[in-house]
Amino acid sequence: MADLHHDLRLAFAEGRAAGARHRDIAARLGVPEGELIAAHAGLFGAEESPLKATRLRPPWDTLLGALEPLGELLALTRNPACVHEKTGVYRGLGGAGPVGLVLGGAIDLRLFWREWAHGFAVDETLADGRHQRSLQFFDAGGEAVHKVFTTPATDLEEYCALVARFMDPRLFHGIDCIGRPAPDAPLADEDIDVTGLRDAWLAMTDTHEFFGLLRRFKVTRVQGLRLAGRALAHRIDGGAARALLTGAAASGVPVMVFVGNPGCIQIHTGPVRRVEALGPWLNVLDDGFNLHLREDHIDSAWVVRKPTADGIVTSLEVFDAGGLNLAMFFGERKPGQPERADWRALVAGLEAEPQPCAR
Repeated sequence: MADLHHDLRLAFAEGRAAGARHRDIAARLGVPEGELIAAHAGLFGAEESPLKATRLRPPWDTLLGALEPLGELLALTRNPACVHEKTGVYRGLGGAGPVGLVLGGAIDLRLFWREWAHGFAVDETLADGRHQRSLQFFDAGGEAVHKVFTTPATDLEEYCALVARFMDPRLFHGIDCIGRPAPDAPLADEDIDVTGLRDAWLAMTDTHEFFGLLRRFKVTRVQGLRLAGRALAHRIDGGAARALLTGAAASGVPVMVFVGNPGCIQIHTGPVRRVEALGPWLNVLDDGFNLHLREDHIDSAWVVRKPTADGIVTSLEVFDAGGLNLAMFFGERKPGQPERADWRALVAGLEAEPQPCAR
């Protein structure tokens, strides 16, 4: 096993020298990203790799609750085809039991602690000599759930004090990765109470009821959208994500962008300004907010309408071929407020005109 970790460190160093990202190096080596980072915990020669990982210990909610004194940080949450980066201060940590919330400003998170298994403080010397410092958290299978990067405005003394406070004193390489169980096969359409599903959908008073509704009727999210009927969920071309962001940037319509994985959902609220496509990636490149979405991974896009106590709430949701939700887009709104008319008009325009195919 020691040789394996040594080999992983050497392969990591080679991949970074060639400009590859952590996740891509891990995929090429056939290991979870968390295992690649964990190979750098413990003792080894500095010549083996430019990265050093310090193992952290839970409780994770206490650790994230201690981030506010560090000042400005960059929060990063991703899934296989979408990366959401937001700069701000971690303040206002709340929630209870298995779910945490960060609601104190630009950093807006929903945290599902049961998925958080491993944490590391990562210090990497980049090709230009700079040190990139981050806190990286992984699930039991070694998949990243959330990362926190320092910025030039971060208080590094506070950062080092936090790492020292939460450092696991055990020095060993690696983690035991436990694969996620395969989900149960979805019910066939003919075994689903479609009338009951639609009636329950129409009876919702809060968008947060939707997840429970899907579980109640034992449908996947895409299956539920497909069975709901056009008035509630309308499939449109996958190129709609680009059209929506481009339209929001041109018109100034403020949006909410949700990107998540089983351990964390990260939200941007506000305008988007600089929208650019580069190869397969659709990007938002704004001060304080970056989004990177693989358009070639979008298999379906849906305009979804959910009743609430404040009226209908409309979203655009995009999925990959396996039904994984890659991103969701809403108009900026707070509870107690009706949906913005300009957001509804922007989405209606997507439904009215065919969009260029993203693939």
